[in-house]
Amino acid sequence: MPRLKDDKRRTLSSRAWLERQLADPYVARARREGFRSRAAFKLIEIDDKYHLLKRGARVVDLGAAPGGWSEIAARRVGPNGRVIALDILELKPIAGVQFLQLDFLDATAPDRLKVMLGGKADIVLSDMAANTTGHRQTDHLRIMALAEAAAQFAGEVLNKGGAFLCKVLQGGTEVALLSELKRDFETVRHVKPPASRADSAELYLLARGFRGENTAT
Repeated sequence: MPRLKDDKRRTLSSRAWLERQLADPYVARARREGFRSRAAFKLIEIDDKYHLLKRGARVVDLGAAPGGWSEIAARRVGPNGRVIALDILELKPIAGVQFLQLDFLDATAPDRLKVMLGGKADIVLSDMAANTTGHRQTDHLRIMALAEAAAQFAGEVLNKGGAFLCKVLQGGTEVALLSELKRDFETVRHVKPPASRADSAELYLLARGFRGENTAT
């Protein structure tokens, strides 16, 4: 395992994060296999189990940077599929991925994504996360606001039978979102892939079989 050089300028929290990164087998595997981030393995593990990314599918990836999910999605849907990615941060180009650099909470973002998509989507992915404050309840509410916005967007763009996969945090209000999704999708469940750290409050909501009744025109 690589060793962390001593640097007195680092805070204790940043040092702990760096040490965890160096010890993380998924970080090492991502570097070895050429993926942009360890997050790629979360989508790989979820898709291997639930088979979301079919050849030719149209995918929207929210919170895409640095591109771990987008590159997996592009590989799995193939040249006849389509991947539209969005992030407030810059994203280096990925073959088969169209990118919009914009805050998803910008009022223009949903319509601009719809124009890029040029029709309906088969899958909406959201790995969006707000910057953390260190206050657990505040951080939870902020990520849930993103999750709820992503869910609303999914309801507007998904084909009947489509799927929605979204990051949430344990903390209470994710139960309300789960209940809302159950009205619009045939199956809804929490998933926590092995690549998601066991000590993290991170979970994913997976909704499949979009019913289509509430799709906006």
